[in-house]
Amino acid sequence: MENGRKASSLRWGILRRALIPSSSSTASDEQSEKGIKSITRKANQGFSLIPFRLVDNTKLEHKEVISPSLPKAKEACVCYTLPNHNATELFLYQRVDNRANLDDFKICNTYDIDNTGLVCSWPSEEVLAYHCLSQLDLFRSKRVIELGSGYGLAGLLVAAVTEALEVVISDGNPQVVDYIQRNINANSSVFGCTKVKSMMLHWNHEELSDISNSFDIIIASDCTFFKEFHKGLVQTIKCLLKKEGHSEAIFLGPKRGNSLDEFLMEVKESGLQFTVNEIYNSEVWRRHESFVNGDTSWPNYEKDHCYPLLIRITL
Repeated sequence: MENGRKASSLRWGILRRALIPSSSSTASDEQSEKGIKSITRKANQGFSLIPFRLVDNTKLEHKEVISPSLPKAKEACVCYTLPNHNATELFLYQRVDNRANLDDFKICNTYDIDNTGLVCSWPSEEVLAYHCLSQLDLFRSKRVIELGSGYGLAGLLVAAVTEALEVVISDGNPQVVDYIQRNINANSSVFGCTKVKSMMLHWNHEELSDISNSFDIIIASDCTFFKEFHKGLVQTIKCLLKKEGHSEAIFLGPKRGNSLDEFLMEVKESGLQFTVNEIYNSEVWRRHESFVNGDTSWPNYEKDHCYPLLIRITL
């Protein structure tokens, strides 16, 4: 309990500094800064499965938003080079300033959504993208939707290299959806005949009649952490999957305490079927074992919070 209170106090201190920036720091602020490494399990580069680099400012829509070291930049364009035979490149605009923004909180309250999609490209999204790259035939000539996509790396990869019929990349946060559309526009030349579009989709609020029974495959990563969205997410899956022929949802995410288990209970109670696979890709598992055995590139790596399990859900 004491450790929980300490971590909570550190988080509030970090949030305070984000909302009330000051040229001077207090002892409490300094302690919060020191505590960041002790309460975060996020890696700087995640599992490092897909190489990426910052694009120089001539590639950006607004040259002034980036500098070589990004000291004051609020967003950047990141180029991901896919490890396929064509070394396909995907360009993603995303934030690099992780300071909290009051406007973000207002939007979260207005739309009853979280802000995690704006923070960064999360490690589970990279693993989902990498997994999709190893399953190209699964998506060929199929209608695919990504839920809670954040900046949309996995959805963009599916659109670029799998010859899917259609890819919809969705999120419930309107700011995130704006980024998704920018990223679709930035990569339109690599989509071939695949139709790609962004969509504002809130699992708890949206009327889905226009797209119900429409998709062969749903993909998502790290979408089960917030328990208040479990029921809406499960009903969205059930509504979107095609009833005719084979259809499935492919989720990747860590256990995060009992959050994933409670989500799967909701899945079962809804009448959907599911399987859980721990070792689904040899390279992902190898890197996981490396972190467990002392690789320091991911501070505080812990399986329950960091290693994404593969969940496949069917009607």
